[in-house]
Amino acid sequence: MKPSDALRRHTVECASTAGSLPLAASQNEPAGERAWGCSRTTTYSAPEPPGDLGTLTELVIQRLLMGDEVAASKIGTGRPIDDPARERHELEMVRHQAHRLGLEPDGTTTFFHDQISASKIVQRGLFARWAAHHEQMPAARPDLNRIRTRLDHLSRELLQELQTTQRLRTASEDCARQLAHAVRSGCVLHRLDGLHQQALETATRSVCGGVRGNSQPTLQ
Repeated sequence: MKPSDALRRHTVECASTAGSLPLAASQNEPAGERAWGCSRTTTYSAPEPPGDLGTLTELVIQRLLMGDEVAASKIGTGRPIDDPARERHELEMVRHQAHRLGLEPDGTTTFFHDQISASKIVQRGLFARWAAHHEQMPAARPDLNRIRTRLDHLSRELLQELQTTQRLRTASEDCARQLAHAVRSGCVLHRLDGLHQQALETATRSVCGGVRGNSQPTLQ
């Protein structure tokens, strides 16, 4: 089934699920629906199809959902969430590929830095959740090397989609509108809980460049 078909068929509540972690950032945010995406408390009909930024947003969501698998592979092993050497290597490769694809290197590196930050939000949130609720601890431990191979493949797809949407993403006003639609659609389709919504906000904050305010990547 196409994502747009699923969105038309379902009316769901885009809110934190029963077991989701009550993060401090979530508790301090204003009530009501956010401009960037879906509300954590409001029940509403499925939004319109995701539009021209739908594929990019879907890839972003797929990547942050893989943070669940990364967390499951690390929990109880003593492996840290932060991996500076891998992060530095990934961002250096992204910068190289950005040049090859005709993308702006700094903005592209910032975007991927945001993907890494979003994954860490998911991992830290799940670690805390599992520490508080041992019964929710994953039974299986995925192979981290296989996960990283899939993440590398997703990075290549994301780079291609950044190239495809380059013109739209530089049209600030239309980009912000399109991104809001795509994020709402993705939130509904994947039924993201509060933790993953917070991660999605971080992962999409530099899609439209200056409209969302860029974070600065750190390569040291």
